[in-house]
Amino acid sequence: MSQNDQQIADDWAAALAEQVVEEAAQPAPLEELTDESTPISDDERRKLDSIMDIPVTISMEVGRTQISIRNLLQLNQGSVVELDRIAGESLDVMVNGTLIAHGEVVVVNDKFGIRLTDVISQTERIKKLR
Repeated sequence: MSQNDQQIADDWAAALAEQVVEEAAQPAPLEELTDESTPISDDERRKLDSIMDIPVTISMEVGRTQISIRNLLQLNQGSVVELDRIAGESLDVMVNGTLIAHGEVVVVNDKFGIRLTDVISQTERIKKLR
């Protein structure tokens, strides 16, 4: 890791540490973990490795709106488009167009980032596909 990368990582860690926790953290009830899974075979590992480097597109959605083509063509610099979200509401985190989480914008070293506040479970994502 280069010195610049380390500095950026340190800045992100410092920014995250500065965030105020609104409520006292409570331990979540968790089931006891047991090692009942079978180890991954070499063939399964090769299959998994083959997809690990596939690029995906992550986008953050502030909000949406629908307008007519007539109004779209009238937009110019300085135009304001009203969205369906309230200021301060969480952003949608999309991977290849599929909602996977909600988050809030953070700024570190004059760059935008997003802190995930709620991750959508796999079962919820599957339900939305139907």
